[in-house]
Amino acid sequence: MGTNEIIKEAIKLKPQEKYLIIESLILSLNEPNKDIEEFWIEESKKRLNEYKNGNLKTVSFEEVFI
Repeated sequence: MGTNEIIKEAIKLKPQEKYLIIESLILSLNEPNKDIEEFWIEESKKRLNEYKNGNLKTVSFEEVFI
C-alpha cells in the first residue's frame, strides 16, 4: 500500500482513530538518535571538565541574552 492509499484510507477513519494515528506519527519523529545522544553526552562531559579545569572561556548571561 502506497502513501496516497494510506492517506485515502485514513481520511475515512473516525476522528478518534485519526488522532491516534497522528499522535503516533508525531511521536515517531521525536525518537532520539542513539549515536547523536551519545555524542552529546561525551561532548557535555568534555566541556564540563574543561570548565572545571579553567580551560574554557565563559560568557555571562547578560552578554548572551541582553
